[in-house]
Amino acid sequence: MPKEARPSTGEQAKQHALAQLRQAILHGEMAPAQRLVENELAEQFGVTRASIRAALIDLESQGLVERIRNRGSRVRVVTVDEAVAITECRMVLEGLCAAKAAVAASDDQLIELTDLGTAMTKAVADGEPVTYSDLNHELHGRIREFSDQRTAQELLERLNAQLVRHRFQLALRPGRPQQSLNEHLTMIEAIRARDPQAAETAVRAHLTSVIEALRD
Repeated sequence: MPKEARPSTGEQAKQHALAQLRQAILHGEMAPAQRLVENELAEQFGVTRASIRAALIDLESQGLVERIRNRGSRVRVVTVDEAVAITECRMVLEGLCAAKAAVAASDDQLIELTDLGTAMTKAVADGEPVTYSDLNHELHGRIREFSDQRTAQELLERLNAQLVRHRFQLALRPGRPQQSLNEHLTMIEAIRARDPQAAETAVRAHLTSVIEALRD
């Protein structure tokens, strides 16, 4: 939206600020523990402080921002212990989605998963961990989408948003993409075989490996 047409107050302004702030946090443009100064953000996004404050309250409810008494807001720091706990919850929900996808996915959707697996294999072979991380994120998203389990999707979107920093750190760890790739290919094969139990088991095995990597 051009700056001159951007609403400065009201619900549209809050949603604009919310979308911009959320994107900046998820893309790593705002680092964990970074202070979020309402005046500065209001000027940056061309909205009122009230709109920024309302957006920060929403982001706090999503687990992306924390408000410190008498010190304002900052990007929430997710500890390793919290990341492990979140991943344990993901294990249950993503296992459910994979099992559902194994039954519900169309043939075209299965081809899409296969193509993602091929692209992930190439990214690892080419030594492109950031590309691999993006494809990894996309694969999990497609499996959730193909499961048609809306409640699990919504819960996972919130959980995964809190793990962005850890996800990138793992992707950049030497040897991790190679190990992760094999786990993802096993997930894809189980879904392609339309074996819900094997698909859920593969997801749980992968996320167990993620937990071990987080604790290292």
